[in-house]
Amino acid sequence: MALSGLQIQKLLPKTNCKECGSNTCLAFAMKLAAKKANLSECPYASDEAKQILGAASEPPVKGVAVGEARIGEETVLYRHEKTFVHGTLLAVNIDDTAPDIDTTLASIRDYKLERVGEVLMVDAVALTQKGDDESFFTLVKKALEVAERPLIIRAKSDSAAAEAAKLAAGTKSVLCGATADNAAALRKLCEEYGHALAVTAGDVDGITALTEEFKAGGFNELLVEFNSESLAEAFQNNSIARFAAIRHSLKPLGYPALRFIEDTDLLEGTVEAVTEICKYGGVCVLPSFDPAQLVALMTLRLNIFTDPQKPIQVEPKVYAIGEPDRNSPVFVTTNFSLTYFLVSGEIENSGISAWLVIPECEGMSVLTSWAAGKFSGTHIAKFIKESGFEAEVDTREIVIPGYVAQISGELEESLPGWKVLVGPQESADIEAYIKSVLTK
Repeated sequence: MALSGLQIQKLLPKTNCKECGSNTCLAFAMKLAAKKANLSECPYASDEAKQILGAASEPPVKGVAVGEARIGEETVLYRHEKTFVHGTLLAVNIDDTAPDIDTTLASIRDYKLERVGEVLMVDAVALTQKGDDESFFTLVKKALEVAERPLIIRAKSDSAAAEAAKLAAGTKSVLCGATADNAAALRKLCEEYGHALAVTAGDVDGITALTEEFKAGGFNELLVEFNSESLAEAFQNNSIARFAAIRHSLKPLGYPALRFIEDTDLLEGTVEAVTEICKYGGVCVLPSFDPAQLVALMTLRLNIFTDPQKPIQVEPKVYAIGEPDRNSPVFVTTNFSLTYFLVSGEIENSGISAWLVIPECEGMSVLTSWAAGKFSGTHIAKFIKESGFEAEVDTREIVIPGYVAQISGELEESLPGWKVLVGPQESADIEAYIKSVLTK
Protein backbone atom coordinates (compact mmCIF):
# COMPACT_ATOMS: atom_id res chain seq x y z
CA MET A 1 0.00 0.00 0.00
CA ALA A 2 1.27 3.49 -0.82
CA LEU A 3 2.59 5.48 2.13
CA SER A 4 1.47 9.02 2.95
CA GLY A 5 3.87 11.93 3.23
CA LEU A 6 3.72 11.87 7.04
CA GLN A 7 4.42 8.13 7.14
CA ILE A 8 7.40 8.60 4.84
CA GLN A 9 8.73 11.51 6.93
CA LYS A 10 9.01 9.23 9.96
CA LEU A 11 11.51 7.11 8.02
CA LEU A 12 13.66 10.06 6.96
CA PRO A 13 16.58 11.47 9.04
CA LYS A 14 14.65 14.70 9.89
CA THR A 15 17.80 16.83 9.59
CA ASN A 16 16.31 19.34 7.12
CA CYS A 17 19.74 19.47 5.48
CA LYS A 18 18.29 20.64 2.13
CA GLU A 19 20.82 18.51 0.22
CA CYS A 20 17.93 16.73 -1.51
CA GLY A 21 16.75 20.03 -2.99
CA SER A 22 13.77 20.44 -0.64
CA ASN A 23 13.67 22.89 2.27
CA THR A 24 12.56 20.30 4.82
CA CYS A 25 12.35 16.54 5.20
CA LEU A 26 8.57 16.87 5.25
CA ALA A 27 8.59 18.63 1.89
CA PHE A 28 10.81 15.88 0.49
CA ALA A 29 8.50 13.24 1.97
CA MET A 30 5.52 14.83 0.24
CA LYS A 31 7.41 14.70 -3.07
CA LEU A 32 8.18 11.02 -2.48
CA ALA A 33 4.51 10.32 -1.74
CA ALA A 34 3.52 12.04 -4.98
CA LYS A 35 6.25 10.10 -6.87
CA LYS A 36 7.94 13.37 -7.86
CA ALA A 37 11.26 12.48 -6.24
CA ASN A 38 13.45 9.43 -5.59
CA LEU A 39 14.77 8.29 -2.23
CA SER A 40 18.28 8.21 -3.73
CA GLU A 41 18.21 12.04 -3.59
CA CYS A 42 18.47 11.84 0.21
CA PRO A 43 22.14 11.23 1.09
CA TYR A 44 21.34 10.19 4.68
CA ALA A 45 18.48 7.70 4.16
CA SER A 46 18.87 4.68 6.43
CA ASP A 47 18.91 1.07 5.25
CA GLU A 48 15.51 0.59 6.89
CA ALA A 49 14.07 3.52 4.96
CA LYS A 50 15.51 2.20 1.70
CA GLN A 51 14.02 -1.23 2.32
CA ILE A 52 10.55 0.00 3.30
CA LEU A 53 10.27 2.87 0.86
CA GLY A 54 11.84 0.85 -1.93
CA ALA A 55 9.10 -1.77 -1.64
CA ALA A 56 6.40 0.87 -1.31
CA SER A 57 7.63 2.76 -4.37
CA GLU A 58 7.60 -0.28 -6.68
CA PRO A 59 5.24 0.23 -9.63
CA PRO A 60 1.88 -1.51 -9.13
CA VAL A 61 2.58 -3.49 -12.31
CA LYS A 62 5.91 -5.30 -12.22
CA GLY A 63 8.43 -4.40 -14.90
CA VAL A 64 9.64 -7.35 -16.98
CA ALA A 65 12.35 -7.43 -19.66
CA VAL A 66 11.63 -9.15 -22.96
CA GLY A 67 14.72 -8.91 -25.11
CA GLU A 68 15.83 -5.27 -25.14
CA ALA A 69 12.31 -4.02 -24.40
CA ARG A 70 10.44 -3.67 -21.12
CA ILE A 71 6.79 -4.10 -20.30
CA GLY A 72 4.84 -3.31 -17.16
CA GLU A 73 5.87 -0.61 -14.67
CA GLU A 74 2.49 1.07 -15.11
CA THR A 75 1.12 3.32 -12.38
CA VAL A 76 -2.23 4.57 -13.72
CA LEU A 77 -5.43 3.21 -15.21
CA TYR A 78 -5.81 5.99 -17.76
CA ARG A 79 -2.98 7.74 -19.54
CA HIS A 80 -4.37 11.24 -18.95
CA GLU A 81 -3.82 10.68 -15.20
CA LYS A 82 -0.08 10.63 -15.78
CA THR A 83 1.11 8.54 -18.73
CA PHE A 84 1.45 4.95 -19.85
CA VAL A 85 5.05 3.77 -19.66
CA HIS A 86 5.73 0.78 -21.93
CA GLY A 87 3.78 -0.08 -25.06
CA THR A 88 2.24 -3.47 -25.70
CA LEU A 89 4.79 -5.70 -27.43
CA LEU A 90 3.63 -7.11 -30.76
CA ALA A 91 4.80 -10.62 -31.65
CA VAL A 92 4.04 -12.90 -34.60
CA ASN A 93 3.32 -16.59 -34.08
CA ILE A 94 4.90 -19.35 -36.18
CA ASP A 95 4.43 -23.08 -35.64
CA ASP A 96 6.85 -25.81 -36.69
CA THR A 97 4.49 -27.18 -39.36
CA ALA A 98 4.00 -23.87 -41.17
CA PRO A 99 5.17 -23.43 -44.79
CA ASP A 100 7.86 -20.92 -45.82
CA ILE A 101 9.21 -20.49 -42.30
CA ASP A 102 12.46 -18.94 -43.49
CA THR A 103 10.61 -16.35 -45.58
CA THR A 104 8.31 -15.43 -42.70
CA LEU A 105 11.20 -15.05 -40.26
CA ALA A 106 13.11 -12.87 -42.71
CA SER A 107 10.00 -10.72 -43.26
CA ILE A 108 9.63 -10.25 -39.50
CA ARG A 109 13.28 -9.24 -39.18
CA ASP A 110 13.15 -6.78 -42.07
CA TYR A 111 9.81 -5.18 -41.28
CA LYS A 112 10.24 -1.54 -40.26
CA LEU A 113 7.68 1.24 -40.02
CA GLU A 114 8.95 4.80 -39.63
CA ARG A 115 6.51 7.25 -38.12
CA VAL A 116 7.19 10.71 -36.61
CA GLY A 117 10.87 9.89 -36.33
CA GLU A 118 10.48 6.52 -34.63
CA VAL A 119 11.34 3.20 -36.27
CA LEU A 120 8.79 0.55 -35.25
CA MET A 121 9.48 -3.17 -35.59
CA VAL A 122 8.00 -6.53 -34.62
CA ASP A 123 9.12 -6.99 -31.02
CA ALA A 124 9.26 -10.77 -30.67
CA VAL A 125 8.61 -14.08 -32.41
CA ALA A 126 6.27 -16.62 -30.82
CA LEU A 127 7.02 -20.26 -31.53
CA THR A 128 4.28 -22.86 -31.09
CA GLN A 129 5.09 -26.56 -31.14
CA LYS A 130 2.70 -28.70 -33.18
CA GLY A 131 5.09 -31.31 -34.56
CA ASP A 132 7.79 -33.45 -32.96
CA ASP A 133 10.60 -32.16 -30.79
CA GLU A 134 13.24 -32.11 -33.51
CA SER A 135 11.17 -29.95 -35.85
CA PHE A 136 10.45 -27.57 -32.97
CA PHE A 137 14.10 -27.28 -32.00
CA THR A 138 14.97 -26.60 -35.64
CA LEU A 139 12.39 -23.81 -35.63
CA VAL A 140 13.88 -22.32 -32.45
CA LYS A 141 17.36 -22.29 -34.00
CA LYS A 142 16.10 -20.70 -37.22
CA ALA A 143 14.15 -18.04 -35.36
CA LEU A 144 17.17 -17.06 -33.29
CA GLU A 145 19.44 -16.99 -36.31
CA VAL A 146 17.16 -15.28 -38.83
CA ALA A 147 14.64 -13.12 -36.96
CA GLU A 148 17.05 -11.77 -34.31
CA ARG A 149 14.22 -11.23 -31.84
CA PRO A 150 13.40 -12.61 -28.37
CA LEU A 151 11.13 -15.64 -28.39
CA ILE A 152 7.77 -16.47 -26.85
CA ILE A 153 8.16 -20.24 -26.44
CA ARG A 154 5.05 -22.43 -26.35
CA ALA A 155 6.22 -26.04 -26.19
CA LYS A 156 4.12 -29.20 -25.85
CA SER A 157 6.15 -30.69 -23.01
CA ASP A 158 8.48 -29.62 -20.22
CA SER A 159 11.37 -31.46 -21.88
CA ALA A 160 10.84 -29.58 -25.14
CA ALA A 161 10.57 -26.32 -23.20
CA ALA A 162 13.85 -27.12 -21.45
CA GLU A 163 15.77 -27.59 -24.71
CA ALA A 164 14.18 -24.52 -26.29
CA ALA A 165 15.03 -22.42 -23.21
CA LYS A 166 18.62 -23.64 -23.40
CA LEU A 167 18.89 -22.78 -27.10
CA ALA A 168 17.55 -19.27 -26.40
CA ALA A 169 19.74 -18.67 -23.34
CA GLY A 170 20.59 -15.01 -22.77
CA THR A 171 17.91 -13.60 -25.11
CA LYS A 172 15.49 -12.70 -22.29
CA SER A 173 12.71 -14.67 -23.94
CA VAL A 174 9.45 -15.91 -22.41
CA LEU A 175 8.48 -19.48 -21.53
CA CYS A 176 4.73 -20.06 -21.67
CA GLY A 177 2.42 -22.53 -19.98
CA ALA A 178 3.51 -22.50 -16.33
CA THR A 179 0.78 -24.22 -14.29
CA ALA A 180 0.56 -25.61 -10.79
CA ASP A 181 1.84 -28.95 -12.14
CA ASN A 182 5.05 -27.76 -13.83
CA ALA A 183 5.72 -24.46 -12.06
CA ALA A 184 8.88 -25.61 -10.27
CA ALA A 185 10.47 -27.12 -13.38
CA LEU A 186 9.82 -24.10 -15.63
CA ARG A 187 10.92 -21.65 -12.95
CA LYS A 188 14.26 -23.44 -12.72
CA LEU A 189 14.70 -23.16 -16.49
CA CYS A 190 13.95 -19.43 -16.44
CA GLU A 191 16.38 -18.80 -13.60
CA GLU A 192 19.11 -20.81 -15.30
CA TYR A 193 18.77 -19.31 -18.78
CA GLY A 194 17.55 -15.80 -17.97
CA HIS A 195 13.98 -15.90 -19.26
CA ALA A 196 10.63 -14.59 -18.03
CA LEU A 197 7.80 -17.01 -17.27
CA ALA A 198 4.14 -16.75 -18.29
CA VAL A 199 1.82 -18.39 -15.78
CA THR A 200 -1.69 -19.59 -16.55
CA ALA A 201 -4.61 -21.26 -14.80
CA GLY A 202 -8.30 -21.90 -15.26
CA ASP A 203 -9.30 -18.67 -13.55
CA VAL A 204 -7.95 -15.48 -12.00
CA ASP A 205 -7.76 -17.04 -8.53
CA GLY A 206 -5.57 -19.83 -9.87
CA ILE A 207 -3.18 -17.34 -11.47
CA THR A 208 -3.07 -15.31 -8.25
CA ALA A 209 -2.08 -18.39 -6.27
CA LEU A 210 0.73 -19.16 -8.73
CA THR A 211 2.18 -15.64 -8.79
CA GLU A 212 2.12 -15.51 -4.98
CA GLU A 213 3.99 -18.81 -4.85
CA PHE A 214 6.63 -17.66 -7.32
CA LYS A 215 7.19 -14.32 -5.61
CA ALA A 216 7.43 -15.93 -2.18
CA GLY A 217 10.06 -18.27 -3.64
CA GLY A 218 12.15 -15.36 -4.90
CA PHE A 219 11.27 -15.45 -8.62
CA ASN A 220 9.37 -12.44 -9.91
CA GLU A 221 10.02 -12.22 -13.68
CA LEU A 222 6.44 -13.15 -14.48
CA LEU A 223 3.70 -12.56 -17.03
CA VAL A 224 0.11 -13.70 -16.65
CA GLU A 225 -1.79 -15.54 -19.38
CA PHE A 226 -5.50 -15.49 -18.65
CA ASN A 227 -7.59 -18.36 -19.95
CA SER A 228 -10.04 -16.10 -21.81
CA GLU A 229 -12.66 -17.74 -24.01
CA SER A 230 -13.92 -14.56 -25.68
CA LEU A 231 -12.96 -10.99 -26.44
CA ALA A 232 -15.30 -9.75 -23.70
CA GLU A 233 -13.69 -12.06 -21.16
CA ALA A 234 -10.18 -10.99 -22.19
CA PHE A 235 -11.18 -7.35 -21.81
CA GLN A 236 -12.67 -8.08 -18.39
CA ASN A 237 -9.71 -10.07 -17.10
CA ASN A 238 -7.14 -7.46 -18.14
CA SER A 239 -9.24 -4.67 -16.63
CA ILE A 240 -9.83 -6.51 -13.34
CA ALA A 241 -6.13 -7.28 -12.97
CA ARG A 242 -5.00 -3.70 -13.70
CA PHE A 243 -7.65 -2.19 -11.43
CA ALA A 244 -6.79 -4.58 -8.60
CA ALA A 245 -3.06 -3.87 -8.93
CA ILE A 246 -3.32 -0.08 -9.13
CA ARG A 247 -6.34 0.80 -7.03
CA HIS A 248 -6.00 -1.92 -4.40
CA SER A 249 -2.25 -2.66 -4.53
CA LEU A 250 -2.94 -6.36 -5.15
CA LYS A 251 0.59 -7.48 -6.04
CA PRO A 252 -0.32 -11.03 -7.20
CA LEU A 253 -2.14 -9.50 -10.17
CA GLY A 254 0.40 -6.75 -10.82
CA TYR A 255 2.11 -8.40 -13.80
CA PRO A 256 2.02 -7.74 -17.57
CA ALA A 257 -0.51 -9.85 -19.49
CA LEU A 258 0.33 -12.15 -22.40
CA ARG A 259 -2.33 -13.07 -24.96
CA PHE A 260 -2.22 -15.25 -28.07
CA ILE A 261 -4.69 -14.11 -30.74
CA GLU A 262 -5.99 -17.43 -32.06
CA ASP A 263 -8.61 -16.08 -34.49
CA THR A 264 -7.11 -16.25 -37.99
CA ASP A 265 -9.77 -13.99 -39.47
CA LEU A 266 -7.93 -10.72 -40.13
CA LEU A 267 -10.72 -8.41 -39.02
CA GLU A 268 -11.59 -10.33 -35.85
CA GLY A 269 -7.94 -10.81 -34.96
CA THR A 270 -7.26 -7.10 -35.42
CA VAL A 271 -10.16 -6.20 -33.13
CA GLU A 272 -8.72 -8.49 -30.45
CA ALA A 273 -5.26 -6.97 -30.86
CA VAL A 274 -6.66 -3.43 -30.67
CA THR A 275 -8.36 -4.37 -27.40
CA GLU A 276 -5.07 -5.66 -25.98
CA ILE A 277 -3.25 -2.44 -26.92
CA CYS A 278 -5.97 -0.20 -25.52
CA LYS A 279 -6.72 -2.25 -22.42
CA TYR A 280 -3.57 -3.23 -20.64
CA GLY A 281 -2.01 -5.97 -22.76
CA GLY A 282 1.68 -6.59 -22.13
CA VAL A 283 2.46 -8.91 -25.05
CA CYS A 284 0.03 -9.50 -27.92
CA VAL A 285 0.85 -12.44 -30.20
CA LEU A 286 -0.63 -12.20 -33.70
CA PRO A 287 -1.50 -15.44 -35.54
CA SER A 288 0.41 -14.52 -38.71
CA PHE A 289 2.62 -11.90 -40.31
CA ASP A 290 0.50 -9.30 -42.09
CA PRO A 291 2.21 -5.96 -42.87
CA ALA A 292 -1.10 -4.13 -43.36
CA GLN A 293 -2.32 -5.24 -39.96
CA LEU A 294 0.96 -4.25 -38.32
CA VAL A 295 0.79 -0.72 -39.75
CA ALA A 296 -2.58 -0.15 -38.10
CA LEU A 297 -1.61 -1.73 -34.77
CA MET A 298 1.76 -0.02 -34.48
CA THR A 299 0.28 3.37 -35.32
CA LEU A 300 -2.43 2.87 -32.70
CA ARG A 301 0.14 1.77 -30.12
CA LEU A 302 2.30 4.80 -30.82
CA ASN A 303 -0.69 7.07 -30.26
CA ILE A 304 -1.84 5.32 -27.07
CA PHE A 305 1.60 5.17 -25.47
CA THR A 306 2.78 8.66 -26.37
CA ASP A 307 2.92 10.83 -23.26
CA PRO A 308 0.00 13.27 -23.67
CA GLN A 309 1.76 15.77 -21.40
CA LYS A 310 4.91 15.93 -23.54
CA PRO A 311 4.68 17.09 -27.15
CA ILE A 312 6.61 14.93 -29.59
CA GLN A 313 9.34 17.12 -31.01
CA VAL A 314 12.36 16.99 -33.27
CA GLU A 315 15.73 18.59 -32.65
CA PRO A 316 15.78 22.31 -33.49
CA LYS A 317 18.20 22.77 -36.38
CA VAL A 318 18.33 23.32 -40.15
CA TYR A 319 17.42 20.13 -42.03
CA ALA A 320 18.51 19.31 -45.57
CA ILE A 321 15.66 17.86 -47.65
CA GLY A 322 17.26 16.04 -50.56
CA GLU A 323 20.59 17.55 -51.62
CA PRO A 324 20.15 21.33 -51.34
CA ASP A 325 22.83 23.82 -52.36
CA ARG A 326 23.40 27.48 -51.51
CA ASN A 327 20.57 28.59 -53.79
CA SER A 328 17.93 26.07 -52.77
CA PRO A 329 14.59 27.27 -51.33
CA VAL A 330 14.29 27.79 -47.58
CA PHE A 331 11.20 26.83 -45.57
CA VAL A 332 10.49 27.29 -41.88
CA THR A 333 8.11 25.55 -39.48
CA THR A 334 7.99 24.44 -35.83
CA ASN A 335 9.68 21.48 -34.15
CA PHE A 336 6.42 19.62 -33.42
CA SER A 337 7.22 16.19 -34.87
CA LEU A 338 4.00 15.71 -36.81
CA THR A 339 4.34 19.17 -38.38
CA TYR A 340 7.98 18.54 -39.29
CA PHE A 341 7.37 15.17 -40.93
CA LEU A 342 4.32 16.38 -42.84
CA VAL A 343 6.12 19.44 -44.19
CA SER A 344 9.40 17.66 -44.98
CA GLY A 345 7.46 14.84 -46.65
CA GLU A 346 5.55 17.22 -48.90
CA ILE A 347 8.73 19.07 -49.87
CA GLU A 348 10.38 15.76 -50.72
CA ASN A 349 7.32 14.65 -52.72
CA SER A 350 7.58 17.79 -54.85
CA GLY A 351 10.89 16.55 -56.22
CA ILE A 352 13.01 19.54 -55.20
CA SER A 353 15.82 19.88 -52.69
CA ALA A 354 15.38 22.51 -49.99
CA TRP A 355 16.39 23.70 -46.54
CA LEU A 356 13.92 23.36 -43.67
CA VAL A 357 14.58 25.66 -40.73
CA ILE A 358 13.25 24.28 -37.43
CA PRO A 359 13.63 26.68 -34.46
CA GLU A 360 12.95 25.72 -30.85
CA CYS A 361 9.17 25.89 -30.28
CA GLU A 362 8.88 23.42 -27.37
CA GLY A 363 7.15 20.88 -29.59
CA MET A 364 4.10 23.05 -30.27
CA SER A 365 2.20 23.34 -33.54
CA VAL A 366 2.37 26.44 -35.73
CA LEU A 367 -0.62 28.35 -34.34
CA THR A 368 -0.03 27.23 -30.76
CA SER A 369 3.64 28.26 -30.78
CA TRP A 370 2.77 31.58 -32.43
CA ALA A 371 0.16 32.28 -29.77
CA ALA A 372 2.73 31.41 -27.08
CA GLY A 373 5.30 33.77 -28.57
CA LYS A 374 7.61 30.93 -29.60
CA PHE A 375 7.23 31.34 -33.37
CA SER A 376 7.55 35.06 -33.99
CA GLY A 377 9.55 36.86 -36.63
CA THR A 378 12.25 37.88 -34.15
CA HIS A 379 12.43 34.34 -32.75
CA ILE A 380 12.94 32.80 -36.20
CA ALA A 381 15.47 35.46 -37.22
CA LYS A 382 17.47 35.00 -34.03
CA PHE A 383 17.62 31.24 -34.62
CA ILE A 384 18.81 31.66 -38.23
CA LYS A 385 21.55 34.09 -37.23
CA GLU A 386 22.77 32.16 -34.20
CA SER A 387 22.83 28.86 -36.10
CA GLY A 388 25.10 30.39 -38.77
CA PHE A 389 22.69 29.32 -41.50
CA GLU A 390 22.51 32.79 -43.06
CA ALA A 391 26.16 32.55 -44.08
CA GLU A 392 25.69 29.07 -45.56
CA VAL A 393 23.20 30.08 -48.28
CA ASP A 394 23.06 32.69 -51.00
CA THR A 395 19.30 32.67 -51.36
CA ARG A 396 17.47 35.36 -49.47
CA GLU A 397 13.92 34.05 -49.69
CA ILE A 398 12.19 32.14 -46.91
CA VAL A 399 8.75 30.52 -46.97
CA ILE A 400 6.66 30.75 -43.79
CA PRO A 401 3.44 28.81 -42.98
CA GLY A 402 0.28 30.49 -44.25
CA TYR A 403 -1.32 30.35 -40.80
CA VAL A 404 1.20 32.93 -39.52
CA ALA A 405 1.25 35.31 -42.46
CA GLN A 406 1.09 38.17 -39.94
CA ILE A 407 4.72 37.62 -38.88
CA SER A 408 6.07 38.29 -42.39
CA GLY A 409 6.73 42.00 -41.77
CA GLU A 410 8.41 41.38 -38.44
CA LEU A 411 10.59 38.65 -39.96
CA GLU A 412 11.70 40.88 -42.85
CA GLU A 413 12.64 43.63 -40.36
CA SER A 414 14.59 41.13 -38.24
CA LEU A 415 16.31 39.56 -41.29
CA PRO A 416 17.49 42.55 -43.38
CA GLY A 417 17.88 41.66 -47.03
CA TRP A 418 15.54 38.66 -46.88
CA LYS A 419 12.21 38.39 -48.68
CA VAL A 420 9.46 36.51 -46.85
CA LEU A 421 7.07 34.38 -48.92
CA VAL A 422 3.79 33.28 -47.37
CA GLY A 423 3.23 29.60 -48.08
CA PRO A 424 0.01 27.58 -47.88
CA GLN A 425 -1.85 27.00 -44.65
CA GLU A 426 -2.10 23.23 -45.08
CA SER A 427 0.92 21.00 -45.63
CA ALA A 428 -0.99 19.05 -48.29
CA ASP A 429 -0.85 22.17 -50.51
CA ILE A 430 2.94 22.58 -50.31
CA GLU A 431 3.69 20.49 -53.40
CA ALA A 432 1.28 22.53 -55.52
CA TYR A 433 2.68 25.77 -54.04
CA ILE A 434 6.23 24.78 -54.94
CA LYS A 435 5.29 23.97 -58.53
CA SER A 436 3.19 27.11 -59.02
CA VAL A 437 5.30 29.68 -57.14
CA LEU A 438 8.88 28.51 -56.59
CA THR A 439 9.62 26.53 -59.74
CA LYS A 440 7.31 28.11 -62.33
